[in-house]
Amino acid sequence: MSETKSAQNPVNLRLPDGSVRTFDGPVTGTTLASDIGPGLLKAALAIRVNGEVWDLSREINADSEVSIVTKRDSAEALDILRHDCAHIMAEAVQELFPGTQVTIGPNITDGFFYDFARDKPFTEDDLGVIEARMHEIVKRDEAIEREVWDRDQAITHFKEIGEHYKAEIIGSIPAGEAVTVYRQGKWKDLCRGPHLPSTGKLGDAFKLMKVAGAYWRGDSKNEMLTRIYGTCWTDKKELKAYLHRLEEAEKRDHRKLGREMDLFHLQEEAQGSVFWHPQGYVIWLQLEAYIRDRLKGAGYREIKTPQILDSKFWEQSGHWSKFRENMFVVPDEVPSTDEAAPVLSGDAKLMALKPMNCPAHVQVFKQGIKSYRDLPIRYAEFGCCHRNEAHGALHGLMRVRQMTQDDAHIFCREDQVTEESVAFCALLSSVYADLGFPDFKVLLATRPDVRAGSDEVWDKAEAALEAALKAANIEFDYAPGEGAFYGPKLEFHLSDAIGRTWQCGTLQSDFVLPERLDATYIAEDGSKQRPVMLHRAILGTLERFIGIMIEHYAGRMPLWLAPTQAVVTPITSNADDYARSVHAALEAAGLRANLDLRNEKINYKVREHSHAKVPAILVVGMREAENDQVSVRRLGSKDQSVLDLNEAIASLAAEGTPPNGKAENGEASDA
Repeated sequence: MSETKSAQNPVNLRLPDGSVRTFDGPVTGTTLASDIGPGLLKAALAIRVNGEVWDLSREINADSEVSIVTKRDSAEALDILRHDCAHIMAEAVQELFPGTQVTIGPNITDGFFYDFARDKPFTEDDLGVIEARMHEIVKRDEAIEREVWDRDQAITHFKEIGEHYKAEIIGSIPAGEAVTVYRQGKWKDLCRGPHLPSTGKLGDAFKLMKVAGAYWRGDSKNEMLTRIYGTCWTDKKELKAYLHRLEEAEKRDHRKLGREMDLFHLQEEAQGSVFWHPQGYVIWLQLEAYIRDRLKGAGYREIKTPQILDSKFWEQSGHWSKFRENMFVVPDEVPSTDEAAPVLSGDAKLMALKPMNCPAHVQVFKQGIKSYRDLPIRYAEFGCCHRNEAHGALHGLMRVRQMTQDDAHIFCREDQVTEESVAFCALLSSVYADLGFPDFKVLLATRPDVRAGSDEVWDKAEAALEAALKAANIEFDYAPGEGAFYGPKLEFHLSDAIGRTWQCGTLQSDFVLPERLDATYIAEDGSKQRPVMLHRAILGTLERFIGIMIEHYAGRMPLWLAPTQAVVTPITSNADDYARSVHAALEAAGLRANLDLRNEKINYKVREHSHAKVPAILVVGMREAENDQVSVRRLGSKDQSVLDLNEAIASLAAEGTPPNGKAENGEASDA
């Protein structure tokens, strides 16, 4: 350990192991890493100072808690690597295509992008050339240096070099504030950092993925830019694993499988709304029946509320001012009585298709007087909601405009919040396990900058959810600022078969909406009190959850959810009568079965039904007919098992029983 004898302004740096290194003046992260050892100096990417990540070259001039960031610090290391990779891509672009302007280039999930302004948009053919130049820049090992500039000086400089977009960005920074600029070699860019010490630290685990169009500042009124997406990882092994996940994701794409399995379609004339086909609607009905039964068993009562409500409810709730741009607003117009000129009234009230069910559920709660003895009251609804999502944001079942939520609201006393929250977490955990998602993470999303309610109310709401998680022994992380505008929430992020995470379930603690919508109950002392409103969902929306399940199972749905659970097909027409009897026996056992009597070769029919993801194909010939047997081929297996008919039916019926033991009948037509 380095210690100096100088008493003049020493700087004490406390390391994660509790040891302290003392320097006789301001010290950089590079000096600290070197002082600890050459191995750490080689691995160092940045330094964490009192919880904030800095460049290694920045001077630390006061006593601090510090740690060196290396590639083993996966989250922070990846953030820096991807940020630098974006800069190196921008440098490569401007070297190869002079006159191109760089605009913004943030990190995103699994990578980064940069938007470029150029007369001729980039194409996929340009990516290989740009990527090759990026590798050259990495090999140059250009030093990356941080500089602090005067704001007005920076505006003038970037205008002079033709970077008008950068000048506009700097112009939005308040006057008098300094800005930071990073140089790497001869290239420079406006940036807050932090960055690597040099381009050579990036390594070669990166790849450019695709190009797309993007409007400047995301506004369709502005000029169109070219966006280049890339990905970057700590090493080639991680990059290879990520590219493999992408290949798997492409194979599992629910839109592709939805077409192949004839589950649903979407079309231009109904943007963001799903046309469910018979096969797909079987999945819907099975899932809805399952979750409905689980809710009933947990003490929820199902209700149904209107699709369209007067704007006054949305004004009272606060959604009108904060969510109106995402709502479909409808004038409550009255036709004129003048038959010759049927003009609509100009003083019509405004209505809106509901984007969520909350205000409507409060209206149900408010009917009649509620006592403290009545609480908790749990209202559930498979509520059809509409949100005016931008066309470009729509994505199959994952992002729609018309959605059905497995929504519910719990009205309870403050002393019941923890118990109700713990019970909900247990229900959600059980449902996810039943549906094939035993692993999930929980985030506590706290107050956003724009919100309703006082800090005192938010303190109470956040504390209630935190107490519930601790009471349920559930590990969680915080998501600062990500709560809803009326209350904090728990976010439940499940993991699928290829490691992707999906935020589906939510639990929101709301002390605000009951106040805004004047919901009350009579307390034990006879006074009127506000209930706490717990907003909760497990699946989120049925459309999106079905899309997630299709991709998770790669279309090979669990037998209880499979649209067609079995197909019976004879090898030759001589066995048609026996095939009919087998099919009838399957249906009598409650299985969704098809009968395929087409005059096609058996291998062709097996391939076709396998492609359609039918879980079980029962092949019969004269030998099976004579012995009252079936030859069973299971999806994904090249082998087949010859079983007695009753044994095969019993096995399939047991496997096809939903986790709650109750099934919704679905029809499957003969082929």
